[in-house]
Amino acid sequence: MPQSPDFTDPRPGQVPLLMAVAYRTMTDRFHARLADLGREPLRPAHGYTFRYLASNQQATTVTLAAHLGVTKQAASKTVAELEGWGYLERRPHASDKRAQVLALTPRGHDYLKLADRLWAEVEKELAEVIGAERLAALDHDLRAYITAIHEDQAVPLRPVW
Repeated sequence: MPQSPDFTDPRPGQVPLLMAVAYRTMTDRFHARLADLGREPLRPAHGYTFRYLASNQQATTVTLAAHLGVTKQAASKTVAELEGWGYLERRPHASDKRAQVLALTPRGHDYLKLADRLWAEVEKELAEVIGAERLAALDHDLRAYITAIHEDQAVPLRPVW
């Protein structure tokens, strides 16, 4: 049986571990809500794919693979799953006859709206535990840290494998 980290450990350097566990916990809560709705067994990589396609109108399997940090074959598998569930479609590429542009279908866009609602519910659970003011402060502090580290550079939203 897997062992939980020691959440009472006072050593410095525990914050990244706690953030990772909190993210995993929130992700599990999100996926439980999807399952309660009878949705397909979507994984976090699917979510990152949805977000990438929503903001990249010329996305291809190759660019998706680079964004996700996976092989083209792994990205192709994700694309095939989402296409099979009706969330995305392949369209001819305007300038490369060998490539296909990946696009969300109306069902895919509807899923993003649902995902936003479900993530808001998960975030509300956190607010109920720590308080709305502390959640707002956490949001502010995390944004400040990200901005300080990355400055004006784009920060890709992708899984940490």
